[in-house]
Amino acid sequence: MNIYVTTTLPYVNAKPHLGFALELVQADVLARHHRGRGAQVRLQCGTDDNSLKNVLAAEAAGLEVREFVDANASAFTALSGPLSISVDDVIHTSRDPRHRVGVERFWRAAAAAGDLYRKHYEGLYCVGCEQFYTAGELTEGLCPDHGIEPQRVAEQNWFFRLSRYAQQLREAIGTGAVRIDPIERRNEVLAFLDAGLADISISRSAARARGWGIPVPGDPDQVVYVWWDALGNYLTALDYGTDGPALQRWWTAADQRIHLVGKGVLRFHAVYWLAILLSAGQPLPTRILVHDYITVDGRKISKSSGVSVDPVELVDAYGTDAVRWWLLREPPRVGDADFTIARLVHRADDELANGIGNLVNRTVGAIHRYRQGRPPRTEQAAPQADALRDAIRRADDRIVSALAAYDFRAATAAVCAIADEANRYINEIRPWELAAAEGAGDASAEAALDAVLGTLLDACKALGDQLRQFLPDLAGRIAASCTVHDGRLPAATPVQPRHRS
Repeated sequence: MNIYVTTTLPYVNAKPHLGFALELVQADVLARHHRGRGAQVRLQCGTDDNSLKNVLAAEAAGLEVREFVDANASAFTALSGPLSISVDDVIHTSRDPRHRVGVERFWRAAAAAGDLYRKHYEGLYCVGCEQFYTAGELTEGLCPDHGIEPQRVAEQNWFFRLSRYAQQLREAIGTGAVRIDPIERRNEVLAFLDAGLADISISRSAARARGWGIPVPGDPDQVVYVWWDALGNYLTALDYGTDGPALQRWWTAADQRIHLVGKGVLRFHAVYWLAILLSAGQPLPTRILVHDYITVDGRKISKSSGVSVDPVELVDAYGTDAVRWWLLREPPRVGDADFTIARLVHRADDELANGIGNLVNRTVGAIHRYRQGRPPRTEQAAPQADALRDAIRRADDRIVSALAAYDFRAATAAVCAIADEANRYINEIRPWELAAAEGAGDASAEAALDAVLGTLLDACKALGDQLRQFLPDLAGRIAASCTVHDGRLPAATPVQPRHRS
């Protein structure tokens, strides 16, 4: 099975923030999850370089656009290290030679389909969104996302016949051929389609773009609209421009084509992008998974607003495990998640340190204390362990079901259930009392302690196995603690997350 997983391309008008880290971690979990079940997976990321907002930000910083864009693009690419992202490929839209030829092929395909025309246009344009708005879409005359007054723009542009594809889009999404999750976002797209589609402008004057961007084929006075440009990356990264073999493997013949997107760009991915693909005669994605925002004090994290949390600084202070865990455990399936350091630390302390870490350390420590580090072998079933065995047995199905529903909270809850049951079991069965009875010559206590320690070690191994898709670093430390060498477990390896006091 071949599965293609993509993140959106962030604008590189500033350094990355925690909101984009959320999407990266979610995509990484899905990629690791499917790889762990035998699928061939390509996790595709990149940066959206050809934006007017990048040009304006470079001017404000007093830097050449190329220097500015490259520096910030490198910062986004570098996130894969501190966040432990298993990315397979990265495309930078202003530098990668695959991209321009692919964008030009999309343009020519739409032209050949009769879907492009040029006309004079006047409209309200938000540079922050790189989007035209109607007056009715504004909030008291301001962009609903950025809270700024759009610019009035009047120029000759190329237009795409989006309206031609309304019925095909309605059918694809309504039947689930393109599945949008959660269902609330699917309904939002269907409502947008039912309100009627207008054709969209897909070019900008080269003068207004400061000459930055991909020239329109055959019309060098215009540059390709940044969203037409950026959306194409999902195929240009697969050598669409040269019809390379990656296109067939990861798009045309792929079993699943999965886009992860934020709710603010849903219209572009679930309407505009699908119409572009239909115009070009390409298959549609199979799933569009939509996450909401991370906020601080109720305000959306964004580069434009100045509300930001640096994910690299968070990792430096609290560790990869703690940051990934908060991003997976805290945001709801629908609705924004408000970030605070206190919530991050609480999750890490309560569930990772006191829950998972404490369990592994207690179990390995007990095996060293009572069995000289040698894992016991016994055919006897551990007493009173039905609930723990059930949590271990059910975890895999619960995780598969939750991730199929794009529910990271429910998926990670299945991991927590193992740790919770195991810690409860230790407190209930009290292995130290069995050890004391064994020392007093009780043969039945010796057998029971062997069974208890073996069951607890199985629980720790199960935690390590399931955590590989969520917290690969912590999973590796658990595996190291639970792997026998020369007949013994190693001395306990610390598995708690680290953070500053």
